[in-house]
Amino acid sequence: MTDAVPLGGPRFQTEPAQLYREMRRDHGSVVPVLLDGDLPAWLVLGYRELHQVTGDPVLFSRDSELWNQWENVPDDWPLLPMIGHRQPSILYTVGERHRQRAAMVSNALESVDPFELRGQAERFADELIDSLCSSGEADLVGQYAGLLPVRVLAHLYGFPDDEGPGLVTALNDMIDGRERALAGQAHLASSMARLVAERAKEPADDVVSRMLADDSGFTEEELVQDLMVMMAAGHQPTADWIGNSLRLMLTDERFAASLFGGRNSVAEAMNEVLWEDTPTQNVAGRWAARDTHLGGRRIRAGDLLLLGLQGANSDPQVRTDASALTGGNNAHFSFGHGEHRCPFPAQEIAEVIARTGIEVVLDRLPDIDLAVPAGSLSRRPSPWLRGLTELPVRFTPVPAL
Repeated sequence: MTDAVPLGGPRFQTEPAQLYREMRRDHGSVVPVLLDGDLPAWLVLGYRELHQVTGDPVLFSRDSELWNQWENVPDDWPLLPMIGHRQPSILYTVGERHRQRAAMVSNALESVDPFELRGQAERFADELIDSLCSSGEADLVGQYAGLLPVRVLAHLYGFPDDEGPGLVTALNDMIDGRERALAGQAHLASSMARLVAERAKEPADDVVSRMLADDSGFTEEELVQDLMVMMAAGHQPTADWIGNSLRLMLTDERFAASLFGGRNSVAEAMNEVLWEDTPTQNVAGRWAARDTHLGGRRIRAGDLLLLGLQGANSDPQVRTDASALTGGNNAHFSFGHGEHRCPFPAQEIAEVIARTGIEVVLDRLPDIDLAVPAGSLSRRPSPWLRGLTELPVRFTPVPAL
């Protein structure tokens, strides 16, 4: 693929929307790309093509062992935490076993009491606001949004509250896909294995215990892998959902009313982010089970297809008027589609955490304002997840609760 686009570089940080438009103009709806180490893949940017890929789990499989590039992947490849090899998790299980596994995860999450969930989210959010509210200034990403979801999730799973900060660091290292990715993955795995072993001996009223009680015959190692997936998929995208929504509300006059006592537009801002600035930009992926064609491209058996969620959300054939607010339309790809989409109970948990996190900020810091020019806000240099590196704000100092 001589015209392949490197999947990396500063433009994913500074102007991804323009970059996706150029890719679509130059290559169509299925773009040849190069991953770290010049490994080839396809980035699916077309809404219809992405619907086809995610809706056909037989032709476009989730089984990563099909990849025709494994012989070229080094042992220290930084994307290994994101593209697993021989990894016994729900991400790479297919067929009936996947359906059983998805049901186990959904049932464990569905049993989370929504009132208790909101109460825990408020408790951790208030603790974080208490630590910064008297200073009159803060970074709402580093001091707040980037810490909140994993604290709530760790509590739901059964971790002691004091293990939350270490899990935050490990998760962020793993997801960024840089030099500390494998170390972060190792810390998360050992923490999960210890918790699963403890709950196997002494069950409690938490997600891990409910997964262990399932009678589908999954091993503790499989549960550890699934819990790692759930934690990674639940934390950073939710943290970025909070940060990106607060950025939108602080910089877009259409949402100004919600900063001054109104709450109706919080949900609207959150939905707008899922369309226009979705935390999960691109996902790896699906693997072609046989030679086929997609979007005018010849796809070989074993080729990797990356799911271009943000590219599909902004497909001009679907979003004919990109300047219009999306309203209540939730036909975006931000939670995926098909058998391997984010389980519905997990979506609900993420939405409760994100909305509670935003509302606590607005309630506790009523005259909040951006402390830097909007154009100076920067993003993490990742083609996978799109979140702010920081969100500096100022406000009238208020006492802790």
